[in-house]
Amino acid sequence: MERSKEKKSELRTARYDPELMVEAYQFQGVMQAFPNHFHEHYVIGFIERGHRNLKVRGTCHLTAPGDLLLFNPGENHACEAHDGQPLDYRCINIEPAVMAKAAREIFGTETQPLFQQSVVFHSELIGDLRDLHGMILRGERGVQKEERFYFLLAQLLRDYAQSGEREPAPERRAEVRAVCDYLAANAAEQISLDTLSEIAGLSKYHLLRAFTKETGITPYSYLETIRIDRAKSLLRQGILPAEAALASGFSDQSHFSNVFKRFIGLTPGQYRRVFAENRAEDKEEQHEPWTNRNKNA
Repeated sequence: MERSKEKKSELRTARYDPELMVEAYQFQGVMQAFPNHFHEHYVIGFIERGHRNLKVRGTCHLTAPGDLLLFNPGENHACEAHDGQPLDYRCINIEPAVMAKAAREIFGTETQPLFQQSVVFHSELIGDLRDLHGMILRGERGVQKEERFYFLLAQLLRDYAQSGEREPAPERRAEVRAVCDYLAANAAEQISLDTLSEIAGLSKYHLLRAFTKETGITPYSYLETIRIDRAKSLLRQGILPAEAALASGFSDQSHFSNVFKRFIGLTPGQYRRVFAENRAEDKEEQHEPWTNRNKNA
């Protein structure tokens, strides 16, 4: 488990659970503002301390301790402190393929659930989420943890995702779709606004307006988000931060580190160590007696 103490009163903790295949983060005493961005995974989190101005789906919310946050893949969100107080926050990140598999276990049909509601004020499910989050951070394994994961996820999907389905989002303009596809396919390359303008068949200014209106984020921020998600994948494999930066399209490692921390809340090195620790633990378990490995079942 990675623990980073950036300041005297600040603690950032993260762990990857190889059984559930999810990430768990815990931030304590954090003042950082997170810019408008999105992830390719689901985020299920809650606030323990501090009030935040949260912008998601074009709406501003004032969030407080006890509020549950539910973000879908590709959903733009940003937040900053509302009252000058530090943030204590926990979340579990779930990749789309893992969520789809869990939804199939729960509903018996293939589906890619999407949450209808981004903020659940004063949620009664916070206690269950905190318990599961704690089990993940402690590295617990076995049936009890998986039971909590499936029961909690089933409740969240039934209450806030309409049994895993919602109305499809309005289709984007063809010009914007073409630019999104190009950015995704060429994220590791140097990209110019001239090229994007040509692809869209729009002037630079009108492209920026159309893209930002439909995606809620600028083309450059969209590109940065894609690059960060790809860098995360490389770091999970043990690739060094400098190599991950170059392979994902960042020519300046310092800029890469700054952007990564602004979006993720951890430095690239800290994020990489989360998975390095898990690989080391798994290697140790392979040499433990069978009875010791299964003591938490």
